[in-house]
Amino acid sequence: MSHAIDNRAPSLTADLQAQLALHFPQRLLEIAGARQAFRECGSGPAIVLLHGIGSGSASWLELAQELGRSARVIAWDAPGYGDSSPLRALAPDASDYAERLLQMLDALGIQRCVLVGHSLGAITAVAFASGVQQQRISRLVLISPAQGYGHPSRALQRQEVRSKRLHALEQLGIHHMAEQRSPYMLSPAASPKAQAWVQWNMARLNTDGYRQAIELLCGEDLLRHAPLSMPCEVHCGEADGITSPESCLTLANALGGTFNLIADAGHASPIEQPCVVAGRLAFAIKESLTGASL
Repeated sequence: MSHAIDNRAPSLTADLQAQLALHFPQRLLEIAGARQAFRECGSGPAIVLLHGIGSGSASWLELAQELGRSARVIAWDAPGYGDSSPLRALAPDASDYAERLLQMLDALGIQRCVLVGHSLGAITAVAFASGVQQQRISRLVLISPAQGYGHPSRALQRQEVRSKRLHALEQLGIHHMAEQRSPYMLSPAASPKAQAWVQWNMARLNTDGYRQAIELLCGEDLLRHAPLSMPCEVHCGEADGITSPESCLTLANALGGTFNLIADAGHASPIEQPCVVAGRLAFAIKESLTGASL
C-alpha cells in the first residue's frame, strides 16, 4: 500500500524508525483472504494494543519496548491501516473490526489477553469485549476513548464530523492533514520528538482505511456495547483536547470502570508519556493475573 511521505524533521524520527525495525518489527498474517499487519515484541502474558483513527501500530513503539520486558506485546494495524487489508464493507461497524481482531488472535494462538483501545480503538475494544468471545479478555483498558457519534442524539454532530473529516481529506490529502492535525494530539509541553512522531505516524494513513474509520467513528456508539463482564479502566491525558477528561470520566462511570488522569499528556499519551502509560498497562496485566479489580 502507498503512504504519504513526511519530510518534516526527519532527524527527530530517524532513531525511532531504526528502533522500530530492530525492536518492534512488522509481521504479516494471511487470514480469511485478507492481509493483517501487526507488530510484536517481548514474551509473557499477552497484551493487545489497538490504535486510534490518526495513528498506527508504530505509535506504540516506546511503550512496547518498556512493556515488552515482562509481556508479549502485540499492536495491530487496524484494517485499512499500514499493510492491513481494508474491510469489505464501505461503512463497516465495530463488529466488522472485532471479527478481524478475533481472526488475528486465533492466528496468533492468543486465548486470553489484556485488551487496550486508544481513542477510536476503544470502540473496537469494547465491541470485542462485549461479544461472544468476551471470555478471552481478562481486563479492558481504554486510553482517551472515543464514544462515537452513532447515538440518535448525536445526529447533528455526526453529520458535521463526517463532513469535516472527509472535506479535510479531500482538500488537504493525508500529508498536509497530518501537518495540520498532529499538534492537537499532544499537550502544549510536548517535546519536538513526540510532535514529529505523531506526525510521522499520521502521515502514513491510507485513504481507504481512513474513510472506513470515519464511518466507524460516525456510525458507532461505544456505550451500546455495554455492560462489560470484565474489569475495565479508563485513562486520559490531563491536557487531552480531543476526548476531554470530563467525557472520559463519563464513559468510565457508564462502563462501571475506574478513571485516572495521565499528567503532562494530551490525547496521544502513549507517545507523549510512554513510560507512564506502560506502567499503567503493566499494572493492569498484574491485576488481570491475580483476578483483582482496581
